[in-house]
Amino acid sequence: MVKGKEIEMAGGPKTHHVVPNSNGGWDVKRGGASRASSHHETKREAIDAGRSVSNNQRTELRIHNKDGRIASSDSHGGDPFPPKG
Repeated sequence: MVKGKEIEMAGGPKTHHVVPNSNGGWDVKRGGASRASSHHETKREAIDAGRSVSNNQRTELRIHNKDGRIASSDSHGGDPFPPKG
């Protein structure tokens, strides 16, 4: 939650999100989950943990700002149309 509203985590179970916790710190959540997979004191720690989980489970990682908006996204999934090169 951010200032009394829940952060929209679109993308369903094939995503993981790094989101601010209303009580302080940062959470890593699976898309569509109500509970956090893990909690961290800093955003950097949450990003590192989220990236590891996302890579292992081959999901998209969406990193949110304090206001809840998605700031960046990393793909660790099996992209149906990977770029050539």
